Amino acid sequence: MNIDVIVPCYNEEKTIETVILECLKNLSSHDNLLVVDDASTDKSNLIIKDLAKKFTNIHLIKHEKNLGKGASIHTALKNVKNEIVIIQDSDLEYNPNEYKRLINPILKSGADVVYGSRFVSSDEHRVLYFWHKIGNNVLTFLSNIFSNINHTDMMVGFKAFRSEKILKLNLKQKRFGFEPEVTIKLSKLKCVFYEVGISFRGRTYEEGKKMRVRDAIVAIYCIFRYAIFD
Repeated sequence: MNIDVIVPCYNEEKTIETVILECLKNLSSHDNLLVVDDASTDKSNLIIKDLAKKFTNIHLIKHEKNLGKGASIHTALKNVKNEIVIIQDSDLEYNPNEYKRLINPILKSGADVVYGSRFVSSDEHRVLYFWHKIGNNVLTFLSNIFSNINHTDMMVGFKAFRSEKILKLNLKQKRFGFEPEVTIKLSKLKCVFYEVGISFRGRTYEEGKKMRVRDAIVAIYCIFRYAIFD
């Protein structure tokens, strides 16, 4: 099976080149890297353009205005051609060297969807915000109630899907609400979910972390909306 990796990017000039090069090290010439520049105002777009000239399997897609991570994923999904889709953040929190670990349940165990988990792994983890961990636990718990799936890390930004499954969905959430929306909707399709432990190198807000309290509130809304009313 071949892979399409989706990399949403917004103002990540410090990390985007490293992320792309690390991704390419873990992809074959038949795999694609779909990088969506979500109207960055820094040098991210120029960096991606220069790399796309050197590597034919990098595909740059540019938004003319900032629409959000979820919207970037929606845009990239329209260009998916391979059997597996991986979502890779552009901030180096998740390690592309772990792609084989992430997709192994799809290749060998019949999984439709694989979530990385920052909370079941013995790999190295940067220790950061206590209340973020509590918030993540609450969101995962609420999602599990309605999906009846015992995830440990629903909001993780490192996920793999069989393309045929995620492409069936009518996804609407343009920002971080993508995570609960895709989880609830795939659970309704009776997809086979797996989790694998992953390493995690979190960032502080000073280093560019983007998720805020309002995003957690939106995530709670999305869990109830797509579980009960959609």
